[in-house]
Amino acid sequence: MSAQKPATWAYSEEFIAEDEVMEAARLRGAELGCSPVMASVGAVLRLLAAAAQARAVVEVGTGAGVSGLWLLSGMPSDGILTTIDIEAEHQRAAKSAYTAAGIAPQRTRVITGPALEVLPRLTDAAYDMVLIDGDKSEYPQYVEQALRLLRPGGVLALDNMLWHDLVADPATRDETTTTMRDLGKELRDNELLLPAMLPVGDGLLAAVKR
Repeated sequence: MSAQKPATWAYSEEFIAEDEVMEAARLRGAELGCSPVMASVGAVLRLLAAAAQARAVVEVGTGAGVSGLWLLSGMPSDGILTTIDIEAEHQRAAKSAYTAAGIAPQRTRVITGPALEVLPRLTDAAYDMVLIDGDKSEYPQYVEQALRLLRPGGVLALDNMLWHDLVADPATRDETTTTMRDLGKELRDNELLLPAMLPVGDGLLAAVKR
């Protein structure tokens, strides 16, 4: 198996560029200490949302709105993004980004609070896609909720699943790396899912619920 060449990796990461609104949201996120998805990840999220014709999407981890902008750009014009974050300041920045992008207010439902308190209040099998990009220690619990929320044929996406190139190194056994590695294996072996690990950004695991 041949290793991916650095030039090829860099080319693919930069193949789809962010627009000005996304770039501004990324800069604002950096000021707030957020870690927005990379443009390559955003492009895949847009593709997945479009392929699933996702009219109802849940996002765990609003940040400054970068991933939400990508998702909304792939969703149908009547699609609604429900986005959850514990930081109200991050969500104010995201709302500003959505407005700057010309997204109608009724297309976003911004909920401030711990995701593990918000997710159980959402309706079973009512969502076309769930993106998880929140507290890494809570990823397994987010997934449990996401599988309940997704309709059959719905898409699950988890960012940072290669965790700074550490997941692939079996000798690395810190808590976060172990959580991500074990969760990836569980999702790979879950008969309810058709998964793939995509080496974009910091690793995006995508799966379709059977």
